[in-house]
Amino acid sequence: MSTTPEREARAALMRAADVGDTVMGRLVSHCGASQAVEAIRARTLPPGFPVGDASLERPADLGRRLSTWHARLTASDPVSDLVAGERSGARLIIPGDAEWPTQLDQLGAARPLGLWLHGTADLRFSCLRSVAVVGARAATAYGVHIAAQFGIGLSESGWTVVSGGAFGIDGAAHRGVLASDSPTVAVLACGVDIAYPSEHHALFAAVRDQGVLVSECPPGVHPTRARFLIRNRLIAALSRGTVVVEAALRSGALNTATHALSLKRHLAAVPGPVTSAQSAGCHRLLREQKAICVTSPEELIDLVGVIGDDLAPLHRAPALPRDALSEPVRRVLDAVPARGGAGPASIAVAAGVDLTTALSALGGLAAAGYVERVPKGWRARKTASPIYPKARETLALSTPPADHPPPPAESGSPTEMGSPNETGWSAESGPSAAAESPVLAGEGASVVQAVVPPQTASG
Repeated sequence: MSTTPEREARAALMRAADVGDTVMGRLVSHCGASQAVEAIRARTLPPGFPVGDASLERPADLGRRLSTWHARLTASDPVSDLVAGERSGARLIIPGDAEWPTQLDQLGAARPLGLWLHGTADLRFSCLRSVAVVGARAATAYGVHIAAQFGIGLSESGWTVVSGGAFGIDGAAHRGVLASDSPTVAVLACGVDIAYPSEHHALFAAVRDQGVLVSECPPGVHPTRARFLIRNRLIAALSRGTVVVEAALRSGALNTATHALSLKRHLAAVPGPVTSAQSAGCHRLLREQKAICVTSPEELIDLVGVIGDDLAPLHRAPALPRDALSEPVRRVLDAVPARGGAGPASIAVAAGVDLTTALSALGGLAAAGYVERVPKGWRARKTASPIYPKARETLALSTPPADHPPPPAESGSPTEMGSPNETGWSAESGPSAAAESPVLAGEGASVVQAVVPPQTASG
């Protein structure tokens, strides 16, 4: 890391001003970092500085702010910071460097003076296709699972996950990315040499190996509540969009969501149980139409990705064998009672079809296992629960109960055509019965083939 006057001046100003200080940001934009250092040492603002705009910031007393900057600047040693950072493996990047993410320029006066990085990944390259995954620290098991799922899914699709390295959702998202051997970006509210929370020491070490730690705080600076909230603007600015996995009504993740909206970035939220207080913030974002509802990494990529290239797959309802039945056959099947039984004539009247169509449909439905013969005529076969599809298939192919023998054959009745069993038609009639019967030979034959499984139709 090369040491230049501009880099040393910005390192000194990062010690003098609080993170996110817009007055300092305007001062540096107006006269440059080096002249800003000289102005602070002289405790005088440079000519032409927009004092009117600066007086709108809090505190309004610029003299007191200059005194604070002067005291901090006097105690700073930017050269030592740069040397110590380089010795520990960290580096300072400033606007104009090749690794500087240009999307941070949209922050205007709130743009950081510089960023301390510690890790192997290139920050600018990593953030070209990045998504911020944020949420509650006191996350539920549901939220942790969803965050890890998003981390894995996004990284496997070539997207970098940006988060804050905190407990709960942040940590789960980082771990999901690391599990897929992909880079991740952790934006800290303290120096990159400080592990906060300390329980995430191993997690931060893994992030340094595969990704990068980011902070606008100089080395050795410890976190404060204000720094956490100000840090959130960087998480929103570095990424193309932000997804809130879990957030209570007073969660800091909603602060990140506000920054994303102010930067005109995509904002998404994951719905949760309506009884969960940890999802109340997500539900409010969705209800107020500030966020888009997403339930999978694919849907999030569809939102933040390139139009036409990153489309999420269209989920359709599962196709059921009953969907392949023709309309007349479905009407006949609906008219068959589930209990007791009914004759073909009664079924034809209930279905609104003629007797020939009803007889043809009943024969095909019996061969396919939808209906069965009983002493009172025909009734629908009981189907297994949809939770157990294999049991349903077994039940559909089973033979009718032995305690319900078929009634005696009558002239012209469906019994003469043979009764259905697990292979299609009984041995008494044989497969040729469908071709010989006047009911099944013409229009009915096509109905039978439409509902009989392939193994039945072939023999």
